[in-house]
Amino acid sequence: MSHKATVWAIQQRGLKPATKIVLWFLCDRHNPDFGCFPTQARLADDAEMSISALNEHLAKLQELRLIHRVRAQDPHTHKRLATRYILGFEDGFPPEPTPETGDGLSGTEEDHDDNPSPESGHGAISGFPAKPSPDFAQSHLRNPEINLVREPLSKPVKEEEDAQARDSDFDRFFAELLTALGFAANASLPAWWQGSPARLHVRRWRDDLGLTEDRIVEVATESRGDHPNPPDGPKALDRFMERAAQRDAQAATANANGRKINRQRKGEVKLPLSDDEKAAFYAKMVNSEGYLPQSVISNTIRDAMLARGLVTPERLRERGVR
Repeated sequence: MSHKATVWAIQQRGLKPATKIVLWFLCDRHNPDFGCFPTQARLADDAEMSISALNEHLAKLQELRLIHRVRAQDPHTHKRLATRYILGFEDGFPPEPTPETGDGLSGTEEDHDDNPSPESGHGAISGFPAKPSPDFAQSHLRNPEINLVREPLSKPVKEEEDAQARDSDFDRFFAELLTALGFAANASLPAWWQGSPARLHVRRWRDDLGLTEDRIVEVATESRGDHPNPPDGPKALDRFMERAAQRDAQAATANANGRKINRQRKGEVKLPLSDDEKAAFYAKMVNSEGYLPQSVISNTIRDAMLARGLVTPERLRERGVR
């Protein structure tokens, strides 16, 4: 966190509240030495909004020249690396393009000059004009001289139907989860359980921690032994879900080594994970592109992963682990 960055964010005037919240959380993720590299999933979780809504606010901030996004990819694997956000007060913030040259900061995600010149070579290189044609305002391709026969959209329609079926299945699971947590049917839910951010948070337990939907409901039911009242929001259950994922990983490792143990419940003696198992478990979370809960990586775990070569310092910085 950079105190200078967050103070700068607070001083910005004329922004809508949600846009200013996004700017503040960006500044909160800024490191004076390494820069600002939060993932969209992390920013969306910080600001309690969907990724699509987050992108709208990021685009507005860039339009107002309060931030500048720089995307990059690994030259060997061609895998996309974390986006860097350059904040308006930083020395590396690109200047506005001048009318004479149209040049800004090179090597970023920004478009180059739309009208390439022989001298600069910037712009389109395909032989097509860089400006969209009147017939296709959103396309940089020339208007075809013939009309192509359009095939029926059977595949997109099928994919849409599959997506709707998955959403319907998730809705049933989400309702079952709320019942397990003690919410009455058709009851008024607390604000943190409403809308897409709550559902996105629950999906992370499944997609990032590797818990099945049945297992999530089971852990939610067990959690009421410690906290009988329904939780205010899904974040209150993060620790329960993380511990369940650790126990499941421990059981899987033990079974693979020929030992048979049951998932531990409250009051049972736990078989501690070895240092190698802990390092491997958390390295998998760091190296994935999924959600990484705050403060889940301790200094001891960080050092263990580095000592075993399971992660790199650069990857730890990208994931916000210091």
